[in-house]
Amino acid sequence: MKKFLNFIPAVLLLPFLLNAANEKFRVLHDPGTGKAMPYSAIPGDRRNVIIPQEYTKKPNEFRGVWVVTVANLDFPRTDSPYAFKQRYQEFIQNIRRAGFNAVIFQIRPTCDAFYNSKINPFSRTIRGEEGHGYPQMDMLRYMIDEAHRAGLEFHAWLNPYRVTGITNLPKTAYLKTLSPINFARKNPDAVLAAPFRNGQTLLLDPGNPLVRRHLVDTVAEIISRYNPDAIHFDDYFYPYDGIGNADSVSYRKYNPARLSLDDWRRNNVNMLVKEVSDTIRRNNLQQGKKIRFGISPFGIWLNKDSSPYGSLTRGNESYKTSYADTRLWIMKNWIDYIVPQIYWPFSQPKAPYAALVDWWADTVGRTGVKLYIGIGAHLPFTASNPDELKNQILYNCRRPEVAGAAFYSYNKLFRPDSNARRNAVNKVIGDCWKKTLPPASGSSR
Repeated sequence: MKKFLNFIPAVLLLPFLLNAANEKFRVLHDPGTGKAMPYSAIPGDRRNVIIPQEYTKKPNEFRGVWVVTVANLDFPRTDSPYAFKQRYQEFIQNIRRAGFNAVIFQIRPTCDAFYNSKINPFSRTIRGEEGHGYPQMDMLRYMIDEAHRAGLEFHAWLNPYRVTGITNLPKTAYLKTLSPINFARKNPDAVLAAPFRNGQTLLLDPGNPLVRRHLVDTVAEIISRYNPDAIHFDDYFYPYDGIGNADSVSYRKYNPARLSLDDWRRNNVNMLVKEVSDTIRRNNLQQGKKIRFGISPFGIWLNKDSSPYGSLTRGNESYKTSYADTRLWIMKNWIDYIVPQIYWPFSQPKAPYAALVDWWADTVGRTGVKLYIGIGAHLPFTASNPDELKNQILYNCRRPEVAGAAFYSYNKLFRPDSNARRNAVNKVIGDCWKKTLPPASGSSR
């Protein structure tokens, strides 16, 4: 019989092989239209989205949760060290029980600190007033130790440039509300004001060398005193809405290579990323640590019509808006992991989830940079698409380059504001993760 099978033409076996494959995968359909889900945003691309039928856990799979402290969006103000510890324990136990293995905690929301620092004040989101924290306890050491005790990695999340999200106060008036040791208050000329919605946003000037030095010193202070699993930056580099000519003085003063304005801005961000990377790796060698450096940028680098290396999308581009050359950081190996924020559903016409996951997987390839997908639990879920999050996790299983995912953010996962969102989250935690043991923390180092 075995010899007989050897003589069967391969073409006759093809239908049987396809049927076996079809049992493991299925075409995804748009719950609104019932039609097969388009793969990309490119007109004429007739490919459809194909996902596995079942979730398969990957070795050392990363499962992270962002905990937002800016404006107390996730983590609330507290009035005592005891209350802080109690709330933090509640958070990490919820995260652990749900099958996650990493907490990405925002320790620098607005040019401040959730730790005892000589160069940054305590965050106003701790107790309600900047400069007022709990100096009698080492908050960051406590958070790292307790996360590790619960079997979770702790990623120290810093927003490098933001001074405030939005304010209606003039820059000078707002800076006076800050702590006397706040870098922004001490260096007003290094702070840019840019229009934002009905007010303005204030940020540290990425083109000012003093800013870059302060940010590198901030990271150095953290990693020399603490041992988080990673230093983590988010997507806020230059503002998405632009800054006009707010940095014109810096452009004239700090541009010895005479770069174009766009290239100069990108180079400012690149220099920060490179210097932070070098600082972390040098400290690791000196202190025998294994702290990683990760960044979570906007989900699109460049569209295909902007670059032959771009993605099959037609959305905003981080390369041009926030001046984040994310592909370069991967190719230069300046970062240890990247978490692109693909906060869109499969059906998004300009930035479809599937095409973007594949682009990032292809880009990371064999560079050694870990790829975790940033998933938006804050998407506007309805009763018509309860499987969106689960299907995104299933799609990630197709690509071996995808080493895990991070969810934005804690409250949307554990305090959902609608039954639709609760159902969407439960389909990930219940249908996928609760059926498998969570990967051990620290295993992806």
